[in-house]
Amino acid sequence: MEAIEQEIIALREQLHQHNYRYYIEDAPTISDYDFDHLLKKLETLEQENPQYADPNSPTQRVGGQVTKNFLNKPHRYPMYSLDNSYSKEELYQWEKRLKKIVGLDTAVQYTCELKFDGASINLRYQNGLLIQGLTRGDGQQGDEITANLKTISSIPIQLKGDYPETFEIRGEIVMPIAGFEALNKKRIEAGEPPYMNPRNTASGSLKLQDSRQVAKRPLLCFLYALAGEDLGIATQAEALESARSWGFDVPDSARLVDSIEGVFEYIAYWEKARADLPYEIDGIVIKVNRLDLQEQLGFTAKAPRWAISYKFKAEQVFTTLESVSYQVGRTGAITPVANLEPVLLSGTTVKRASLHNEDQILKLDLRIGDRVFVEKGGEIIPKIVGIDENFRGPLEDKVVFIHHCPDCNSLLEKQEGEAQHYCTNSNQCPTQIIGKIQHFISRKAMDIEGLGGETVALLYQNGLIENCADLYTLQFDQLLPLERMAEKSITNLLEGVEASKTKPFEKVLFALGIRYVGETVAKKLAEAFGSIDQLAAASIDQLVAVDEIGERIAQSVNDFFKQPYNIKLVSRLQDYGLKLVAQKRTTSHFLPLQNLRIVVSGVFKDFSREELKSTVAHFGGTLVSSVSSKTDLIIAGEGMGPSKLQKATDLGIPIINEVQFKERIS
Repeated sequence: MEAIEQEIIALREQLHQHNYRYYIEDAPTISDYDFDHLLKKLETLEQENPQYADPNSPTQRVGGQVTKNFLNKPHRYPMYSLDNSYSKEELYQWEKRLKKIVGLDTAVQYTCELKFDGASINLRYQNGLLIQGLTRGDGQQGDEITANLKTISSIPIQLKGDYPETFEIRGEIVMPIAGFEALNKKRIEAGEPPYMNPRNTASGSLKLQDSRQVAKRPLLCFLYALAGEDLGIATQAEALESARSWGFDVPDSARLVDSIEGVFEYIAYWEKARADLPYEIDGIVIKVNRLDLQEQLGFTAKAPRWAISYKFKAEQVFTTLESVSYQVGRTGAITPVANLEPVLLSGTTVKRASLHNEDQILKLDLRIGDRVFVEKGGEIIPKIVGIDENFRGPLEDKVVFIHHCPDCNSLLEKQEGEAQHYCTNSNQCPTQIIGKIQHFISRKAMDIEGLGGETVALLYQNGLIENCADLYTLQFDQLLPLERMAEKSITNLLEGVEASKTKPFEKVLFALGIRYVGETVAKKLAEAFGSIDQLAAASIDQLVAVDEIGERIAQSVNDFFKQPYNIKLVSRLQDYGLKLVAQKRTTSHFLPLQNLRIVVSGVFKDFSREELKSTVAHFGGTLVSSVSSKTDLIIAGEGMGPSKLQKATDLGIPIINEVQFKERIS
């Protein structure tokens, strides 16, 4: 190795260590001047010797890469959101549920962590080097922002200690309050409008195209969760300590408690102490400490069962109700919206708040001119929570829910048991039509590149489309005269439409927008019936027989396929080549688990939980989350919950262990 290469490597290692001491240990051993001198020396050597360039060099902290378009990439391990709680009673209920699932009647250990109010990210490391950083996105996929994340000094680009060969770690990007205020001071002095709050500013900073601008932002990254295979870690507390030893900024505010009462003590402390923090938090995250219990508890479609957030009481402000307007959703649901005198709430200016439905209006006894109390539900969506009885609007200005659709003037209907009114003119109401097509092209549905919501509205307003099937009839010459439609954008749109024909059946089914049929339900229906024709012919009883499909969903699906308009729409989509038949399982091997609904419970010696689930699916089985009369088989590992075992025994469901499972599929 040449002397110059050795000098460059030594300088990099030295600077990595100083970065760690400064940002993680908060115990710098050299002055800022000396650090900058070493960094400048390294930068000069790298410029003079480009053959020794390294994307993980400390000089990359200053940025320099410009990203015009951030690539969307899938998460190897989904980033779930958390269920929220707002009281001790809700936390008691959560603990009761999880104990029932795993069959415990003793105290459970929990880790309690601050819920930072920022932007979630996922980092991937290989051989100790940062190789990828993604935003949370929709939890299944996010935007790659690796170059921008490397500019944040509290994110190590080279690890230390005994770290796994490959793993991922989740964290939250936050902007300290002092840094946010200093940033706004500069903007005001420059005649620019100030940013509204630290959270939005942190999130927006991650998507700046020039990484040099990101480097100038006072951003921090706090890490809180590991993801990967065979990491050799048994608890969440151990995961936090390990991550800290590898060089990550893991706040020492996390605590391991021995019971739910310890959780309440932690919450009580931070409800007061959060005011003294240099950054914003909006609650506490509580996690089951043992990872094997986490694995047994698993996930719902949206959130882990083994974790929950406790949200602090939302900030409340008062303002005046100026008017009420009504929105039409893609399913025809009518949502009343309160238009308010603008007011600052939790760092953002609030002008509107959801009133949900007629019942909410009647409960509040709203009048135009009322002084109303507004808060952010779950710190996100503004809502009216009360009225100041001393400042009421005139009685004659009482808010009365509308009887006709604000868009197409059709008479509204409210079905028994439903809270919302609906416009039933679903095939001619312009807002519903546009909304349905926008849902059809959305990322989680057909994900048609080159086609956005505004373009859908433009195509409809120009008479080129009236439903999603019309997208597949669009021609270049039709689009060219439209405003904002250049040749390149038209080509991208048409290519995106054509490419969508390869989307699997469950995506198409979800894209149809059948009421109550979300992503998870669409996948279950596609697996159960195999084709749109068989699904359309299914009876209510056949639909309800599918795991997790209830009467309401079954009735909605049945009603959808009774309507001539929908039958014709589906027929057109079939004619245009969309996949309305599920991909057949391979028949190169026998399927000993075919048509069996299987519950997996416990910890296994030769399989990770994900490997076992994949194997079950490979051999034809359908995984279900809970034991019921519809369950055909249980694969039980160590630590299967007694309640599950008892229920399975009572129902006479066969139970096999790991050895028997391997024999069955061999």
